[in-house]
Amino acid sequence: MQITFRQAADAAAARLVARIVEQDKLPDDLERPLAEGARAARFTGKTGQLFEGFVERVGAGNGGEGRPAALERAGAALAAKYLTSGETVLALDASGLAPDELASVLLGLRLRGWRHDAYRTKLKDEQKVSLAEVVVAGAEKGSEAAWEAEAALAEGVEFTRGLVTEPANVIYPESFVERCLARFKGTGAELSFLGEDEMRKLGMGALLGVSQGSPRAPRLLAIKWLGGRKGGKPTVFVGKGVTFDTGGISIKPAAGMEDMKWDMGGAGAVAGAMLSLALRKAKANVIGVCGLVENMPDGHAQRPGDVVTTMSGQTVEVINTDAEGRLVLCDAMTWAQKEFKPAALVDIATLTGAMIISLGHEHGGIFSNDDGLADDLLAAGKASGDKLWRFPLSPAYDKLIDSQIADMKNVGPRFGGSITAAQYLQRFVDEGTPWAHLDIAGMVWADKPGQTWDKGATGFGVRLIERYVRDKLER
Repeated sequence: MQITFRQAADAAAARLVARIVEQDKLPDDLERPLAEGARAARFTGKTGQLFEGFVERVGAGNGGEGRPAALERAGAALAAKYLTSGETVLALDASGLAPDELASVLLGLRLRGWRHDAYRTKLKDEQKVSLAEVVVAGAEKGSEAAWEAEAALAEGVEFTRGLVTEPANVIYPESFVERCLARFKGTGAELSFLGEDEMRKLGMGALLGVSQGSPRAPRLLAIKWLGGRKGGKPTVFVGKGVTFDTGGISIKPAAGMEDMKWDMGGAGAVAGAMLSLALRKAKANVIGVCGLVENMPDGHAQRPGDVVTTMSGQTVEVINTDAEGRLVLCDAMTWAQKEFKPAALVDIATLTGAMIISLGHEHGGIFSNDDGLADDLLAAGKASGDKLWRFPLSPAYDKLIDSQIADMKNVGPRFGGSITAAQYLQRFVDEGTPWAHLDIAGMVWADKPGQTWDKGATGFGVRLIERYVRDKLER
């Protein structure tokens, strides 16, 4: 969706004109027929509430701490209503909106307007996206600059949604890397990757053990954005990228297995966040690492009971081949720490079904060995809308993954599954490294529309990472 700025609305350019209004405060310059119509329709300007006249009004709710989110929802309401309306241009009257407020409206409008129709060849005309352009009129000075930063964020979210939405015969480890190489071209970010032979030489037995049942070659992708102080330690984000997860020999039930194309949502979020940072030239040193594999159950696949040696030298008894994400992450985390000596390490993954049982689809889970890092990520989640909830770590949980024949098992008992998964990952964190683990299993895909997304991929994690960098690393 194209967004352009003009000094004044061009009546010839758009039949549809929208305006954002405060709750219980109809504009003083509102024409009497419209004002009477709004009152008759009980339009009060609640967040996302719409009133149709010759000029469209959408409510932004009350002011206060939640105002940016309310303005996003107002913009999203416009997109949801008019995306397939047949109208091609929407003129947005920016009167009364500060630059950051207008940027929030446009962000919500842009995000809610994202669709992936590449494979839908028989859509009726009324189902097709028609709204192609939003023309902003009467914006205050500085509005275009404010929108530029949010537009970069929108690009990142959309890139992630595209990766997560694509089927596994389109996005697999090699093509994930190829799509990133193409999209990041010209941004100034530096991309590199390791192939199977390189990972084998480094001793990544856990990651390669997951991959060995698939004909798709694994990849370890690194995306570097060094826009901060020269020589400053980077913050590293590591994403789980299982591009399709059958469960391996511990195969999943058939019902719902098609959803497992989004088991690379953590890696997708890392890639999208790095794109946002590169596009807006963030003044921070940040590196994204994506461990990319496909988990398949052929005759070469690893078996329950196999023992693998990780890059760290620690050994793992693979009790369940469907607990594969932690096997991918542990080697990716070890490599990231050896390669980049990070100031802080954050992994992000669709790791456990137990997290969905705990938090549903309202929050991602966070585990951390550092209270300051955890608090900063929680705050970034609240501010961005990618909300997190903290879970405990302790030796009592850690001992549940001890093995009789190796250093550890890759799963613990049935209960506390998300916690024992985090305890597993903690064993691969170097002493003195601030670390957080984000389990976002319930957040990357939605079965119904949300505030700024339609059914399907949400892009969860991109805004969280971008906001954390903006608030804590760019100073």
